[in-house]
Amino acid sequence: MVGVLALQGAFREHRRVLESLGVTVREVRLPADLPGLSGLVIPGGESTTMGKLMLDYGLREPIRAFHAAGGAVFGTCAGAILMSGAVRGAPPQFGTQPSLDLMDIVVQRNAFGRQVDSFQGPLVVGGLDAPFPAMFIRAPVIESVGEGVQVLARQGEQVVLAREGRLLASSFHPELTRDARIHQLFLTMLPVTAPTLAG
Repeated sequence: MVGVLALQGAFREHRRVLESLGVTVREVRLPADLPGLSGLVIPGGESTTMGKLMLDYGLREPIRAFHAAGGAVFGTCAGAILMSGAVRGAPPQFGTQPSLDLMDIVVQRNAFGRQVDSFQGPLVVGGLDAPFPAMFIRAPVIESVGEGVQVLARQGEQVVLAREGRLLASSFHPELTRDARIHQLFLTMLPVTAPTLAG
């Protein structure tokens, strides 16, 4: 079973793609929704709002514990921002950008511009046999990666898809296309059995 963080953003679109692949999906809003899951998707949306809600609902440490116990986590756009170890470009009026600090990456918010600068184009992804129709909407970029992080795709010189163990982060929105191959890649990262969570 795969969970989709359903606090804000494009969680319904991720659920639709996963269910089209035959996956049982649970919407995650509270720590009690995590037991029994093998993977968790953190959708695109507004990263500051999502991060603050994650703290308000007490989800930050349980999600970190879920990954530490063996669960896979996939973040798209705002989800990638929340997974990162460091965030650049957060609006100063909102204070520090909340982060799960799961992945050894530094992310720059809104690196491709504003909503009007959104675009879709073919993206060469490592392991896929044909380009992926990636959709970028107020997209971040992965500015730098740690030694254990594998870069899977670049848009020009910018890293836009990366993997570290059971963690996958994308700058773009695969859930908004009809191509399920990035979600299929994530499903290959799930543990054989759901991790056992304390409490």
